[in-house]
Amino acid sequence: QVQLVESGGGLVQAGGSLRLSCAASGRTFRTYVMGWFRQAPGKECVFVAALSASGSMTIYADSVKGRFTISRDNAKNMVYLQMNNLNPEETAIYYCAGAVGPIATSMSSQYHYWGQGTQVTVSS
Repeated sequence: QVQLVESGGGLVQAGGSLRLSCAASGRTFRTYVMGWFRQAPGKECVFVAALSASGSMTIYADSVKGRFTISRDNAKNMVYLQMNNLNPEETAIYYCAGAVGPIATSMSSQYHYWGQGTQVTVSS
């Protein structure tokens, strides 16, 4: 089992950057696909980015391609989401999630482990 704790959220101006971190517990972390999702007020939780267990495969939502980068450090049990050129529509709670299996997926139903989320607010 994996426990996930996000950090790094906050208030940033439009066009700015933030780096989210997700600390994972458990010796099997390196075997999990890791993903980031976000939920804006009054909207559904949507996929942002995911990374395969090995770190060799990444997938991104079209809306964040070229601006966001997901990465992991298996030695430290950490996952990161570097977010650049943020816009106000990306204000949301950002969640780190873990899925069993090696292949990155955008399907939230495949993720069994979720953090408590970290708030990102982008001001205009």
